[in-house]
Amino acid sequence: DFPDAPLDMLKPAALVFEIQQAGGPYSWEYRHGADWRHPLGPKSSIEGKGKHPVVQVAWEDAVAYAEWAGKSLPTEAQWEYAARGGENHEYIWGEELVPDGIYMANTWQGNFPYENDATDMFSHTAPVKTYEPNKFGLYDMGGNVWEWCSDWYRPDAYKTSASSNPTGPIDSYDPMEPGLPKRVTRGGSFLCSQNVCRGYRPSSRMKTTPDTGLIHTGFRCVRKRP
Repeated sequence: DFPDAPLDMLKPAALVFEIQQAGGPYSWEYRHGADWRHPLGPKSSIEGKGKHPVVQVAWEDAVAYAEWAGKSLPTEAQWEYAARGGENHEYIWGEELVPDGIYMANTWQGNFPYENDATDMFSHTAPVKTYEPNKFGLYDMGGNVWEWCSDWYRPDAYKTSASSNPTGPIDSYDPMEPGLPKRVTRGGSFLCSQNVCRGYRPSSRMKTTPDTGLIHTGFRCVRKRP
């Protein structure tokens, strides 16, 4: 896939976001040795994080796991239907981001990307079930980590899709990077803030190249009813 890449770059790696100090430099780094067991790099681990969502998994990784488990990744339509929980609000939990001062999802507080106040007590992932579920009983449909969907990404997908249970377009097109096929991710993450992406809204869409692992991207599976 990358015939002109320097040989020292052809090693397993994934993307890590870090702030060096509050209000100071920040960076996205393609870090060798970063993987789902070592999310921040080879010196890190997932010890004590058994209840946290998995991260640093590419789309192919998520598909392979889902197939092994006898499940699948959700379509984008399935994901949004599940996230909304039978309702139609600005956020999965209602119309206010922080109702009565209570945080409803693991998101970024402060001026992204320079300063994270971590008012919700988490600067990275939070354990599953830290926050209240939606009306379908599903946890973390907003915030914490972006979640891979099965669909190819196109900005006009909803305009051209079937009205009932659409399965997504047959190919990908991202006008910002037309040469790179993308898969859909949904739900936002701990890096989503009010001043940048607001990806924790059920209407928000994101896209990522399927060979990429990221510190704020994971997945969940679906299965057919017996």
